[in-house]
Amino acid sequence: MKQAVDSMPRLDEDLMEKFVALKGVMSISCVVSDALERKGTMHSSMKMRSVVTPFIGPAFTVKLVPGFLVDCLAIFEHAERGDVVVIDAFSETETSIWGGLMSGLARSAGIVGAVVDGSVRDTDEARMLNFPIVSRSVSPRAAHSAYTKIFEPIELLGDISAGGLIVHAGDIVVADEIGVAVVPFEEAETVYERAAEQARREEETRKDILKGATVKELLAKFGRI
Repeated sequence: MKQAVDSMPRLDEDLMEKFVALKGVMSISCVVSDALERKGTMHSSMKMRSVVTPFIGPAFTVKLVPGFLVDCLAIFEHAERGDVVVIDAFSETETSIWGGLMSGLARSAGIVGAVVDGSVRDTDEARMLNFPIVSRSVSPRAAHSAYTKIFEPIELLGDISAGGLIVHAGDIVVADEIGVAVVPFEEAETVYERAAEQARREEETRKDILKGATVKELLAKFGRI
């Protein structure tokens, strides 16, 4: 059975654009993790598997059923441009539920990245497409859908578990080569302001370091390193 709610909460367009603009910040997953005071950080096993292009967007959540993982074609009926697909595949490491053709479809749909708490494959094809994928593992073994033609059960836009976090549809996903941070929807404005300020201060700190500033001087000026 396929289950989906009618919609998911979305940030004000201006705030979402500001978040997306943070992609250019050095180590942005770290900056956002710090802005969350270390909360909202996915497990370290969740790594980029194709390209190391940072991506930021609202979470389009997907939940599968353990022991009967299916291909997630249903997402293309609902996901919008700019979304990040986040899939709860129960940390299954040997059966891949995302492959190269999914990456091509996602790219064409304007999806900016995928985060899979499970396995993916065809990472070479995703790299060719410049489509970023984060996953717990990589394995050539496919889901059964190509053989059984069964694509359910699947739940869309519900609460899921991914990378050790509870992720809600509409939460803001921030991913880079270092890791993944997830900002709760209701905290987005506050976290953005903290992250933007920290990014500014870190850039100023880098410049001071290159000018020869000492640890003591940096701590006196910025309060942290």
